[in-house]
Amino acid sequence: MNRIHRISACALLAAISSLQPAFAGDKSQADEHGGTQVMPHEEEPPLGTLSLEDAVKLALSGNPGLASQQARARALADVPSQVGTLPDPTLTLGVLSVPTDTYSMTQEAMTQKQVGIGVTLPFPGKLGLRAQVADLEAGTAEHDVAERRLALTSSVRTIWWNLFYLDRALSLVQRNRTLLRSFARVAETKYKTGQGMQSDVLLAQVELSKLMDMEIALRASRRSQSAALNALLGRTAGGEIMLPEQTNEELPPISDSAILIKQAQQGRPLIVARRKMLEAAQARTQLAEKDYYPDLRLGASYGFRNGTNPNGSARADLASITLNLNLPIFAGSRQGKAVDQRRAEVQKELYGLQDASVQVGAETEQAIADYLAAREQASLFKSGIIPQASQTASSMFAAYQVNKVDFFNLVRAQINLYNYETQYWKALSSGWQAWARLEATVGMPIEKINLQDAADQSNKEKVHE
Repeated sequence: MNRIHRISACALLAAISSLQPAFAGDKSQADEHGGTQVMPHEEEPPLGTLSLEDAVKLALSGNPGLASQQARARALADVPSQVGTLPDPTLTLGVLSVPTDTYSMTQEAMTQKQVGIGVTLPFPGKLGLRAQVADLEAGTAEHDVAERRLALTSSVRTIWWNLFYLDRALSLVQRNRTLLRSFARVAETKYKTGQGMQSDVLLAQVELSKLMDMEIALRASRRSQSAALNALLGRTAGGEIMLPEQTNEELPPISDSAILIKQAQQGRPLIVARRKMLEAAQARTQLAEKDYYPDLRLGASYGFRNGTNPNGSARADLASITLNLNLPIFAGSRQGKAVDQRRAEVQKELYGLQDASVQVGAETEQAIADYLAAREQASLFKSGIIPQASQTASSMFAAYQVNKVDFFNLVRAQINLYNYETQYWKALSSGWQAWARLEATVGMPIEKINLQDAADQSNKEKVHE
């Protein structure tokens, strides 16, 4: 009998165990559909090779900070109609003059059931000014969104070019490490055959260690920049980012700085937003001045009476009309101070607009100076210094193999070539970063004049001269 009970208990436990996965599945489905449990974050799909334009598009569509400002702009766009509409009328229901000894509706002649309606009428012009202020604030928010888009685009381009430079620098480190290893093998061979010195071998090992140290620093910097770019794209910080190996290496000429500054003063969202903020401050001042004048409140009520008069006739109903207005008897300490406050705010916005204009001009000049310097440096490295250094390194290696140059000069020549190539990629990326800052400062894409058009334009100017 006990054996039968044990067998039954085992069978029951087995059945319960077999049902647990099913219940667990049902619970997970319930959590998924009911939203009562936070599901783990799904791994993001890899981006593949991320071009510069794709990075900008992803940031503009997925950056949460930009989306927040866009939502704020949409919210403010719904405010003007709210503040520009009359207040809702009020309905009043009541029973008046009820005697407390009998609570009879017919005992006293003034006892009545009353219904009334009231409406507040702001002084003429106030509603329009409130709507104007709200509309200007909504317009400011829209231009703030445009300014945020420019800043986001500039930040994405800047970090993208940083990553591109780091990739090229890492590639140069790996290539130079391979070359130095081959130099080290040659030095070891010459040392073993009695044609070289041990110091040459040690020097090669030291330079290899230096390259390893550079690679560690570059990889750490790339990881940091990748996290920053992922944050701008609205992705997890650890997402892998791969860039194309080739890109546009031609830094185009730019327009005259005066033209770019003029474009910035006209089309930069920051300047336009500042102008709207100034207009809003002026409208608030006008609204504060109108607060000297009272708002009106109109009311109408109708009282229903029961009972009869002493002569036996039915009591007539009562109608009332009221007019209420506020009296600005504390104008000196309230309305007057409000006007002074608004006028000070107008001055604040005026100085803010002037400061923004000066800053935009300075930022434009700085970006142009940085761009032109980087453009000249990149051209100098690409067309002059790097070919000469490469030829020098090749001739040094050939001369070292026949014992006409010492190992130290060979290594120095190769390291100089590596440094020049690294500086070229740094100058190129700095040039495109300055271009991105310049477009953000101007507030619009800069027309890219190709080199042939620039040459033709220069030739025409010389002919006219």
